[in-house]
Amino acid sequence: MSRVTEAGGRGPQSVVARPGLSRTLTETKRVAAISAPAGSGKTMLLRSWIAESGLGDRVAWVAAGSSERDPQRFWVSVFDALRRTGAGARLVPPVSAAPDADGWALVERLLTALAPLREPLWLVVDDVHELGPTALQQLELLVLRAASAASAASDLRFVLASRHDVRLGLHRLRLEGGLVEIRAADLRFSLAEARRLFTGAGLDLPEPAVAALHKRTEGWAAGLRMAAMSLAGHPDPERFAAEFSGSERTVAEYLLAEVLERQSEDVRRLLLRTSILEWVNGELAELLSGVGHGERVLQDLEEAGAFVLALNSDRTRFRYHPMFAELLALELRRAVPGEVVGLHRTASGWFAAHGRSLEAIHHAQAARDWGRAAQLLVSHWPGLYLDGQEAAVHELLAGFPGAVRAGDAELAAVAAADELTRGSLKTAERHLNQSERAMASVPAERRDRAELLLGIVRLLTARQRGDLDAELQQARRLRTVAEHPRAARPASGEELRAVALIGLGYASSWSGGPTQTRHLEEGIALARRIGRPYLEFTGLAYKSAIEATRLAPEAQTSAARAIELAESHGWTDKVAVGVASVASAGAMAWQGRLDEAESYLRRAGLTIGPEVEAVAALAALFIRGQLELVRGRAADALDTFQTAETLADQLAGAHPFARPVRAWSIRTLIRLGELARAEQSLAEIDEPERDSGLVRVVAATLRLARDDPRGALDELVPALAADAHPGWRAWLVEAYLLEALARDALGERAAADGALERALDQAEAGSTLLCFLLHPVAELVERHARGRTSHARLVGEVRTLLAGGGVPARGSAQTALVEALSESEIRVLRYLPTNLTAPQIGDELSVSRNTVKTHVRSLYTKLDTHSRAETVARARELGLIARAGLAR
Repeated sequence: MSRVTEAGGRGPQSVVARPGLSRTLTETKRVAAISAPAGSGKTMLLRSWIAESGLGDRVAWVAAGSSERDPQRFWVSVFDALRRTGAGARLVPPVSAAPDADGWALVERLLTALAPLREPLWLVVDDVHELGPTALQQLELLVLRAASAASAASDLRFVLASRHDVRLGLHRLRLEGGLVEIRAADLRFSLAEARRLFTGAGLDLPEPAVAALHKRTEGWAAGLRMAAMSLAGHPDPERFAAEFSGSERTVAEYLLAEVLERQSEDVRRLLLRTSILEWVNGELAELLSGVGHGERVLQDLEEAGAFVLALNSDRTRFRYHPMFAELLALELRRAVPGEVVGLHRTASGWFAAHGRSLEAIHHAQAARDWGRAAQLLVSHWPGLYLDGQEAAVHELLAGFPGAVRAGDAELAAVAAADELTRGSLKTAERHLNQSERAMASVPAERRDRAELLLGIVRLLTARQRGDLDAELQQARRLRTVAEHPRAARPASGEELRAVALIGLGYASSWSGGPTQTRHLEEGIALARRIGRPYLEFTGLAYKSAIEATRLAPEAQTSAARAIELAESHGWTDKVAVGVASVASAGAMAWQGRLDEAESYLRRAGLTIGPEVEAVAALAALFIRGQLELVRGRAADALDTFQTAETLADQLAGAHPFARPVRAWSIRTLIRLGELARAEQSLAEIDEPERDSGLVRVVAATLRLARDDPRGALDELVPALAADAHPGWRAWLVEAYLLEALARDALGERAAADGALERALDQAEAGSTLLCFLLHPVAELVERHARGRTSHARLVGEVRTLLAGGGVPARGSAQTALVEALSESEIRVLRYLPTNLTAPQIGDELSVSRNTVKTHVRSLYTKLDTHSRAETVARARELGLIARAGLAR
């Protein structure tokens, strides 16, 4: 491979082929304008293109330096370069610098000389920004005349490279489609190109090191090349990659010479004093630097390619390239170290005044103003929590010294909440105890707010421990405070009321009747109305958990709405997604859709566990045991149920979910033939639970296993005679199935058919088919299918299920995929309902834009679609992603 030297570099570097960009230059019909900052790889691209395209004899290269600011010198260079090409040697006359060599006349002379040109000839002008105004005007004339369709020299093509946009009147060419523009974003090296660069330099780097350097440099060509030079012979490449920054000697020298030292004193002052910021606007720049017209300065810097990047379309917010920002921060500490703390303090005040709490806290911490930072975090924590910004809170807390966190009651409470989100219940309780001990030191004017903050964290702690009574108590207290018009609150009254209603509804619904979910519904509706989608999402997740315990068809709807909200807002790693996934798994399992239930359980396992969400983890174990049992793996089911029982015993208080777990554990003993153990376990159940419908169903199962159908009916009749059946409803389907089996064993065929019809009634209402897999009812169902039934479709589904077939999702598409989707394609598919572009999806998944596009094309093929919208619709139809209609 050819070897060339990058402008501004320090030695030979191997060329990295960039076929896409080279093809763009080769196919340029008129003008290609390359505009990008220093070190972006413009010159390297041009040399690579010439070397790889085989156009060397048809490309004239002019490097416009400071000496070419004189028009006469520039045109002499152009003529000389053209004469070194095959066609130019025949057509272009020699010229030399002379007093009478006028640039305008030379342009006319060149146009005349090239009139006979009949094959493409490229004129490359590198560093166009170095040309003086007169030379630029003359170059503009040549470009426009040569690019004119009526020109005899219409096959003269141009490639103009500069560090920033230059004032060439090319707008007409742009409108006509005769202008190709390549900018900094196009020149950034992809991860694959960065890897080839290092390989070409003789470096065999570990993949994490390559990825770290690519991310650090943002694909900046010079930065990658300087890293390659510095890495030669380095003993620890991964450490170097982690520490590589703008303060590294070669990078710092390059940025100083090529960027910073080229600026005026005022611009340098503005750049240095705003280097403490993640982003900057005109107002902030003026405040920190004292330099006027801050926005205009930043816009000019961006246009000049000075490593300043606009963050919005109207160019009012900017950031610096990370390596440039690091160089600026280093120079700031060198130049005015005594000003740094004051700059952070000023920035904190500005961000706080403009409602930017995260930035305000960060800068207060940087100023080591711990009191201000703590108060800012404490006062804004409810809003951050309600926005799902737990990761940001964790990062902020890590910025405080341990003594500060432990000694501040409110900060300790926030630390407890942070530990809860990370699944560290014991650590959370320790922080909670610290908060309660330090509460006496809270000033009187902040005491009510601190107590309320502590109450919110107690509610979350109680939920994680499965302590329904404590959660109920805290939720009621929060609702009372929320409705008090003059209460000092760490959140708005409506936000606090929504939190309280969701907590109240969730805790009360476990032990109450179906109407108790009204609190959950009110909380969710309120969260939606006040614009708190994260609170709406968590409310829907916990609502789906309650509905799943009652086999309510709404469980699947609520869970789907919760998951879709999570996917659209990037909350797929949140605990509530696990809660909703468990609810979906339960709904799928009861419907006999076992593979789908398994899939949801796998997803739930990514975000929940006993320490993170004990009740949801218990529910996941319960469903796992069900699946094992109906698939004939009773020993594995028993192990799972016993693990679930151990977890249930660790919950605070007797949680209602412990009852079905115990009942299914006994049912599994029966399936294993361990009837004595099952009998003993039943005898150990206290009243009134022993008389509950669920336990009576298990007892009836045992009686049938002992060939005692009359005893089975004795267990079932009292439960079935009750007027109301609140709470856990699955036992009703099973109770009628067991009654049908018992009466059939007693020869009461008509009564058996009636009981089976009642079982189908209940199964239809709750989409409950799982129970049919638990008992030998196949013969009864076949006989029922031959008679008159109002459940013909349901009977067909049951027969398919008993024959080993799957149960289709009701209302879903029946057409199979052309080919199964890969895991990578599924990950991309989940982002298609969002507004993210392909590059943004790539950033989220840590893959390239081209990889995303490849997966999207594959999705089009496999789903038989032709657009992104059609793909999303098809995927929803097939149940691959949640349906849009469930989002609101």
